[in-house]
Amino acid sequence: MRISQSCAECLYERQKNKTNNAEYLAEIKRLLDNRKETDTSPYMVYLFNKAHLKYFGKAADYSAIKKQYNDLVLSMEESLHREISSAEDPLAKALIMARIGNYIDFGAMNSIDSGVFLELFRSTEMREDDRMTYEAFLRECTDAKTFLLICDNCGEIVLDKLMLEQLKKRFPQLTVRAMVRGEAVLNDATAEDARYIGLDTAAEIISSGEAIAGTIYEMLPDNAKEILDNSDVILAKGQGNYESMSGQGRHVFYEFLCKCDLFTTRFNVPKLTGMFIEEK
Repeated sequence: MRISQSCAECLYERQKNKTNNAEYLAEIKRLLDNRKETDTSPYMVYLFNKAHLKYFGKAADYSAIKKQYNDLVLSMEESLHREISSAEDPLAKALIMARIGNYIDFGAMNSIDSGVFLELFRSTEMREDDRMTYEAFLRECTDAKTFLLICDNCGEIVLDKLMLEQLKKRFPQLTVRAMVRGEAVLNDATAEDARYIGLDTAAEIISSGEAIAGTIYEMLPDNAKEILDNSDVILAKGQGNYESMSGQGRHVFYEFLCKCDLFTTRFNVPKLTGMFIEEK
């Protein structure tokens, strides 16, 4: 997904809000001014983080925040599981709940409000446009042998686990894998986080190999490239994965909440609207 000028300005302002270091900000501006048309927002932030390391040392540690939100959603797991299991279509219910989990994003959001997050669970029914995508998703899964979930944030991955459990009940022939970030970046999920919440009981965990809040094919290790290339069905969660993967000629299903002006404008929806879309 190409970086618009308004997106570039937003990326710069977010760095400016962190520091008034003139040399650092000049480097950020240089990176943005010299970006290629194929560069995406997650890749630019990856470059920013390298510059941050040079000027200031390690970035902020999100480990406590990741645990906080993993624990929050784990505390809800039993009641959510009951609600999913009692639904007319448990997989549909679990997919919508997994999308709600995409709210917990310290990259796209200036602040996270646990109250807002919990309030989103008041509406867990599919809209008509969701259902059209869902029907296509079910058709693809029916004949598939391999399924790849590309994960996003901590907390959200607990809901992803519940969704994968329902997916495997519905389509027991599927070999299910979940790709997580290779190293710590913001509050995105790593293999350690995935094991902490038990995602490894629902899927084989694979690594993207890098500390980048997106999925850039050229940066993936060979085994992850092979799995991505050969997965029959791919579901990618979050704005960062959409930004870095869309328009690459792959057949991918995407789930995310629209959390910034770029996405609300692109899809012409209010903030925090959930999207479930198919790109062929």
